[in-house]
Amino acid sequence: MSDSQKLVRIVLRYEGTEYCGWQVQPGAVSVQEVLEKAFESMTGIKARCLAASRTDAGVHAWHQEVCLPNQTRHEPDALLRGLNFHLPDDVVVISARWAEDGFNPRRDAVGKHYRYTIHNAQYPPVFSRNTCWHLRYHLDLSAMNRACRILTGEHDFSSFRGAKCEAASPIRTIDHMSCTRSGDKVLFDVFGKSFLKQMVRNILGTLVDVGRRRWSPEDVSAILEGKDRRLAGQTAPAKGLCLMKIFYDVESYNASM
Repeated sequence: MSDSQKLVRIVLRYEGTEYCGWQVQPGAVSVQEVLEKAFESMTGIKARCLAASRTDAGVHAWHQEVCLPNQTRHEPDALLRGLNFHLPDDVVVISARWAEDGFNPRRDAVGKHYRYTIHNAQYPPVFSRNTCWHLRYHLDLSAMNRACRILTGEHDFSSFRGAKCEAASPIRTIDHMSCTRSGDKVLFDVFGKSFLKQMVRNILGTLVDVGRRRWSPEDVSAILEGKDRRLAGQTAPAKGLCLMKIFYDVESYNASM
């Protein structure tokens, strides 16, 4: 394979507060756009990158896999340094290497880990205000985890599907889902290969109602079976959600859950 056909596989980390999401959209600034502009500023070449996951507006990423075509003679380490020089402060390349022949960051992914962070205290956060949802009231994590177990597995998630979701099918599989407490934080972790638009945030909004004892875990089963978005809870704010990792190895994916 010639240099012009090779792909560079990078891992991107970003705070999504100022962006309309990953994907390029007219009239708004996306993470994809600033990455491609940084590549053009460094190399003088326009190129289209391919990411493993399309995060929504305001959603963050700790580990987003992206491929860029190597249309230059730059080695991956040089691309890492050059891209970071041209990228804004809220987007950073944390690793770069040659992609394996035929590698596709979206198609080859075996699983994804998303985490939603709730700041569960009387006072609002200061330093993490852009990356969590502040909730003052007590949350019953035992009830929330019972609801998580109901939603785990393969289901029709129409009740948790965003209004503008373009997926052909509402059937998705959640491999693992749980809520844990760490100091003033409640962490909601979910693992699966793919998710519907706003699915994770709609599930979390519903789990919060369970945690507040507005609904029982059994109510969540009825919501799921109802296949109607109007039955479920609110959409949790985007700022609390973060794409934590994309997995390409089944063994490491299973070990992480």
